[in-house]
Amino acid sequence: MRGRDALAREEQERRAATVIEFNLSPYARHLGMIVLSTWPGGARVLMECPTLHNPLYGTVHGGAIFSLADHAFGLAANCDDPGQMALSASITYIAPGRGPLVAVAEQVGDDGTHSFYRVVVKEEGRLVAVFEGTSIRKPVPPIKEGRPGGDPTHSQSVV
Repeated sequence: MRGRDALAREEQERRAATVIEFNLSPYARHLGMIVLSTWPGGARVLMECPTLHNPLYGTVHGGAIFSLADHAFGLAANCDDPGQMALSASITYIAPGRGPLVAVAEQVGDDGTHSFYRVVVKEEGRLVAVFEGTSIRKPVPPIKEGRPGGDPTHSQSVV
Protein backbone atom coordinates (compact mmCIF):
# COMPACT_ATOMS: atom_id res chain seq x y z
CA MET A 1 0.00 0.00 0.00
CA ARG A 2 1.34 3.38 -1.02
CA GLY A 3 1.53 6.14 1.51
CA ARG A 4 -0.01 9.59 1.28
CA ASP A 5 3.32 11.18 0.40
CA ALA A 6 3.81 8.79 -2.53
CA LEU A 7 0.30 9.52 -3.84
CA ALA A 8 0.82 13.27 -3.48
CA ARG A 9 4.14 12.98 -5.34
CA GLU A 10 2.46 11.00 -8.14
CA GLU A 11 -0.26 13.64 -8.43
CA GLN A 12 2.33 16.44 -8.62
CA GLU A 13 4.31 14.53 -11.26
CA ARG A 14 1.17 13.87 -13.33
CA ARG A 15 0.14 17.53 -13.10
CA ALA A 16 3.65 18.66 -14.09
CA ALA A 17 3.63 16.29 -17.08
CA THR A 18 0.23 17.62 -18.17
CA VAL A 19 1.45 21.22 -17.90
CA ILE A 20 4.49 20.38 -20.03
CA GLU A 21 2.27 18.66 -22.60
CA PHE A 22 -0.04 21.70 -22.79
CA ASN A 23 2.91 24.15 -23.00
CA LEU A 24 4.48 22.13 -25.83
CA SER A 25 1.26 21.88 -27.83
CA PRO A 26 1.99 23.28 -31.31
CA TYR A 27 -1.27 25.24 -31.29
CA ALA A 28 -0.58 26.78 -27.87
CA ARG A 29 2.95 27.66 -28.93
CA HIS A 30 1.67 29.22 -32.15
CA LEU A 31 -0.68 31.45 -30.15
CA GLY A 32 1.94 32.27 -27.50
CA MET A 33 0.16 30.60 -24.57
CA ILE A 34 1.97 29.56 -21.40
CA VAL A 35 0.56 27.82 -18.33
CA LEU A 36 1.10 29.98 -15.25
CA SER A 37 -0.35 27.68 -12.61
CA THR A 38 -2.67 24.76 -11.90
CA TRP A 39 -4.53 23.46 -8.87
CA PRO A 40 -7.17 20.78 -8.39
CA GLY A 41 -9.96 21.72 -10.82
CA GLY A 42 -8.30 24.91 -12.02
CA ALA A 43 -5.70 26.50 -14.25
CA ARG A 44 -4.31 29.94 -15.14
CA VAL A 45 -2.98 30.49 -18.68
CA LEU A 46 -1.33 33.59 -20.20
CA MET A 47 -1.41 34.64 -23.86
CA GLU A 48 0.84 37.55 -24.84
CA CYS A 49 -1.01 38.29 -28.15
CA PRO A 50 1.63 40.36 -30.00
CA THR A 51 0.50 39.28 -33.50
CA LEU A 52 -3.10 38.21 -32.89
CA HIS A 53 -4.71 41.57 -33.49
CA ASN A 54 -7.51 42.22 -35.93
CA PRO A 55 -5.96 44.70 -38.38
CA LEU A 56 -9.17 46.72 -38.68
CA TYR A 57 -9.64 47.37 -34.95
CA GLY A 58 -6.28 46.67 -33.28
CA THR A 59 -7.87 44.15 -30.91
CA VAL A 60 -7.24 40.45 -30.30
CA HIS A 61 -9.26 38.23 -32.63
CA GLY A 62 -12.24 36.56 -30.92
CA GLY A 63 -11.07 33.13 -32.11
CA ALA A 64 -7.76 33.62 -30.28
CA ILE A 65 -9.62 34.60 -27.10
CA PHE A 66 -11.82 31.50 -27.42
CA SER A 67 -8.70 29.35 -27.94
CA LEU A 68 -7.11 30.76 -24.78
CA ALA A 69 -10.23 30.03 -22.72
CA ASP A 70 -10.57 26.55 -24.25
CA HIS A 71 -6.91 25.78 -23.48
CA ALA A 72 -7.38 26.77 -19.83
CA PHE A 73 -10.59 24.69 -19.69
CA GLY A 74 -8.85 21.62 -21.14
CA LEU A 75 -5.95 21.95 -18.75
CA ALA A 76 -8.18 22.38 -15.69
CA ALA A 77 -10.26 19.36 -16.74
CA ASN A 78 -7.31 17.06 -17.40
CA CYS A 79 -4.68 17.96 -14.79
CA ASP A 80 -6.18 15.78 -12.07
CA ASP A 81 -8.60 13.67 -14.10
CA PRO A 82 -6.95 12.70 -17.41
CA GLY A 83 -9.19 11.47 -20.21
CA GLN A 84 -11.79 14.24 -20.12
CA MET A 85 -13.00 15.53 -23.46
CA ALA A 86 -14.89 18.71 -24.27
CA LEU A 87 -18.58 18.11 -24.81
CA SER A 88 -19.70 21.72 -25.21
CA ALA A 89 -18.35 25.23 -24.88
CA SER A 90 -19.69 28.74 -25.21
CA ILE A 91 -18.22 32.20 -24.79
CA THR A 92 -19.58 35.66 -24.14
CA TYR A 93 -17.35 38.54 -25.22
CA ILE A 94 -17.62 41.45 -22.79
CA ALA A 95 -14.96 43.89 -24.04
CA PRO A 96 -12.22 43.96 -26.67
CA GLY A 97 -8.78 42.77 -25.62
CA ARG A 98 -5.41 44.01 -26.79
CA GLY A 99 -3.25 41.71 -24.66
CA PRO A 100 -1.67 40.23 -22.77
CA LEU A 101 -4.65 38.16 -21.66
CA VAL A 102 -5.00 35.76 -18.74
CA ALA A 103 -7.60 32.99 -18.57
CA VAL A 104 -8.54 31.46 -15.23
CA ALA A 105 -10.52 28.21 -15.40
CA GLU A 106 -12.27 26.72 -12.40
CA GLN A 107 -14.44 23.67 -11.99
CA VAL A 108 -17.92 24.68 -10.83
CA GLY A 109 -19.60 21.27 -10.78
CA ASP A 110 -19.27 17.54 -11.37
CA ASP A 111 -21.90 14.82 -11.67
CA GLY A 112 -19.57 11.84 -11.92
CA THR A 113 -19.71 11.67 -15.72
CA HIS A 114 -19.50 15.36 -16.65
CA SER A 115 -17.51 18.25 -15.24
CA PHE A 116 -18.54 21.87 -15.58
CA TYR A 117 -16.10 24.78 -15.84
CA ARG A 118 -16.20 28.55 -15.92
CA VAL A 119 -13.31 30.45 -17.49
CA VAL A 120 -12.80 34.17 -17.02
CA VAL A 121 -10.52 35.98 -19.49
CA LYS A 122 -9.06 39.28 -18.30
CA GLU A 123 -6.65 41.95 -19.46
CA GLU A 124 -4.97 43.69 -16.54
CA GLY A 125 -7.94 42.93 -14.31
CA ARG A 126 -10.53 44.10 -16.89
CA LEU A 127 -13.08 41.45 -17.89
CA VAL A 128 -12.79 40.52 -21.59
CA ALA A 129 -14.80 37.28 -21.87
CA VAL A 130 -16.58 34.56 -19.92
CA PHE A 131 -16.45 30.97 -21.20
CA GLU A 132 -18.43 27.97 -19.98
CA GLY A 133 -17.40 24.44 -20.82
CA THR A 134 -18.66 20.94 -20.12
CA SER A 135 -16.37 17.93 -20.30
CA ILE A 136 -17.15 14.23 -20.29
CA ARG A 137 -15.05 11.42 -18.90
CA LYS A 138 -14.57 9.05 -21.76
CA PRO A 139 -11.95 6.34 -21.70
CA VAL A 140 -10.00 6.19 -24.93
CA PRO A 141 -10.34 2.67 -26.37
CA PRO A 142 -7.07 0.91 -27.11
CA ILE A 143 -6.05 0.64 -30.75
CA LYS A 144 -6.32 -2.96 -31.88
CA GLU A 145 -4.23 -4.59 -34.58
CA GLY A 146 -6.09 -5.15 -37.83
CA ARG A 147 -8.33 -2.09 -37.49
CA PRO A 148 -7.74 0.96 -39.69
CA GLY A 149 -5.31 3.14 -37.82
CA GLY A 150 -4.15 0.19 -35.67
CA ASP A 151 -0.92 -0.07 -37.64
CA PRO A 152 1.31 2.91 -36.76
CA THR A 153 2.70 2.91 -40.31
CA HIS A 154 -0.83 3.23 -41.77
CA SER A 155 -2.23 6.75 -41.98
CA GLN A 156 -5.90 7.44 -42.44
CA SER A 157 -7.66 10.67 -43.22
CA VAL A 158 -11.08 11.48 -41.91
CA VAL A 159 -13.06 14.04 -43.88
